[in-house]
Amino acid sequence: MTCKILRLPTLLDRIGHSRSTLYQRIAEGMWTHPVPIGLRAVGWPDFEVSALIAARIAGKPEAEIRELVLKLEAARTAAQPA
Repeated sequence: MTCKILRLPTLLDRIGHSRSTLYQRIAEGMWTHPVPIGLRAVGWPDFEVSALIAARIAGKPEAEIRELVLKLEAARTAAQPA
């Protein structure tokens, strides 16, 4: 599976939110935290972004979206080498 990492400007363009709204959603558990991709760089896996956008389009309630966020972030931990 090929996974792109979306940097902040690309992510904001794709989701249509401001930076402050994005980070507010992260704090509320409604969006995944960024992943480090360098010393001072972060991004979001494109498949996670697609899954969260699809959940919004499907009209999922906030509780289900929070659960999805937890699952996506747990999958990151499971995928890390020991």
